[in-house]
Amino acid sequence: MTLHLVKLCVGADSVENLQAWVDFRQEQRRLAGEAAEQTHTTRMIPTRRAELLNGGSLYWVIKGKIQVRQRLLDIRPFTDQSGVKRCDLVLEPELVLTRFQPKRPFQGWRYLKASDAPADVRTAGQAAAMPDAMRRDLSELCLI
Repeated sequence: MTLHLVKLCVGADSVENLQAWVDFRQEQRRLAGEAAEQTHTTRMIPTRRAELLNGGSLYWVIKGKIQVRQRLLDIRPFTDQSGVKRCDLVLEPELVLTRFQPKRPFQGWRYLKASDAPADVRTAGQAAAMPDAMRRDLSELCLI
């Protein structure tokens, strides 16, 4: 059974902004001679690893709505220099737009059942090329 994570996207106010951050971090890693992978570090370590890595994704909440996801590739627990246990979520760098789904603020990450996850926006259609604000407005009017 597939399971997902959902997390607030702190510091990014749009999908475009998140994509710019992913691209920037990928370039930094490439220039440093490191593996070209994207990781997100979190303090809490998911215990349901097998379910998450069975096709799971990290769904990002931007401005109060789930808007985009990234497929989870690996979960790597580690202990930082201060002795605090942490976890790197290894993510596919490709962002997949999803239908907007309202989500109240919360701390950390939460599990998200596959049945509760918003559907992907088909990238072949015009909706994927629309600015976030227009896509949000049309989604709220149930036009896409």
